[in-house]
Amino acid sequence: MRAIVTGGAGFIGSHLCDALLAAGHEVVCVDNLLTGSRDNIAHLEGQPRFRFVNHDVAQPLFVDGDVYFHLASPASPVGFRTYPLETLLVNSLGTYHLLESARKAGGRFLMASTSEAYGDPLVHPQSEEYWGNVNPVGVRACYDESKRFGEALTMEYVRTYDVDARIIRIFNTYGPRNKADDGRIVPTFISQALKGEPITVYGDGSQTRSFCYVSDLVDGIMLAMFTPGTKGEVINLGNPAEYTVMQFAELIKVLCGSPSPIKTVPLPSSRHGDPMRRRPDISKARRLLGWSPKVSVEDGLKRTIEWYRNQGIA
Repeated sequence: MRAIVTGGAGFIGSHLCDALLAAGHEVVCVDNLLTGSRDNIAHLEGQPRFRFVNHDVAQPLFVDGDVYFHLASPASPVGFRTYPLETLLVNSLGTYHLLESARKAGGRFLMASTSEAYGDPLVHPQSEEYWGNVNPVGVRACYDESKRFGEALTMEYVRTYDVDARIIRIFNTYGPRNKADDGRIVPTFISQALKGEPITVYGDGSQTRSFCYVSDLVDGIMLAMFTPGTKGEVINLGNPAEYTVMQFAELIKVLCGSPSPIKTVPLPSSRHGDPMRRRPDISKARRLLGWSPKVSVEDGLKRTIEWYRNQGIA
């Protein structure tokens, strides 16, 4: 099959390109390198079944494919606050352009949405039936609300044009190629620990998160696209093991063998609206896809720490 991967030079997208090529597919990676990096796909360039297209999918694009994975979007707090308008456009116009390509080509479509669609949840854990608690005009709305709009547009293409589309909601994911300075918890804590700097925890560290290793997530994405009976479905993908942010800081400190102190700091205004609790209900993914995470948090962190060390972050 010919697979189109938007955001394919990003953290998750580049791992998806790897997996698709390993499965024997042809891959067209579309990315404008706003937050992605050519380094993430350097090992793929020159392969006969891989092609890179430098393009902003918020601009019109028709590319013929059998399956369309729409992952293009700044996804970290640093990314979407640096590029708020670009984030809004790629998740609205970009989703529209990719859905149009899928409709014209008769291809399958997958929209990569986010657990941020649930906002600061009033229901715990979060299942796909929960509609969320999102501030539509807050500093995070450029990401949260544009993803919610992209979901609505995707479902309307299913209903109106019978496009074979599905939505995944990605919960916190970590692993190699995750930028050290993108503001996410795992790369920030690892980078600080390896450098011997204070590990900075916002607030009192009682906020909870659930972290999924990238290879597990990519397995889930592939299953969501290729498993029969997933048309029109919304599926959570994440690791239901829940940790406080403080527990994660302590675990990373130990695994890095770091002398870094753990320092609590006030929550900055840019982080207002961060959810206090986050854990996916993955019952649907288990039932429809036969999917659940395989890599333990400790094993995934060890692999990730080793990658950062090999990048010279120490």
